[in-house]
Amino acid sequence: MPFQTILKELVETVPHAVGAILVDWEGEAVQEYCHCDPYDIRFVAAHKGIILSRLRETNGESHGGSIEEVAVSAAKQHLLIGAVDKDYSLVFQVERPCPLGVARYYFNKALVRVREEM
Repeated sequence: MPFQTILKELVETVPHAVGAILVDWEGEAVQEYCHCDPYDIRFVAAHKGIILSRLRETNGESHGGSIEEVAVSAAKQHLLIGAVDKDYSLVFQVERPCPLGVARYYFNKALVRVREEM
């Protein structure tokens, strides 16, 4: 299943979803699907993907294993960042009215599917 299909299903399924994007270790977009200007989701993802990479580097294996997912809650949005593998991350942005648990549930299902496609 192509990445575009997985991302579209994620964004269309989760209430208040803004967008989802697959990025490489440098924060470069591989594929995205969003209800906003694609530039906006690429900008957010580029920075958040780099943050996940840096957290994974600084955490190391000695502190309970590598970081697989990070959730950031802001005043208006939740941002989920998940490691696909050592080089790629999935970033998902939802508006705050969406319960974080709902967003994480569907995000993790999509993350598994993206990993299978890699």
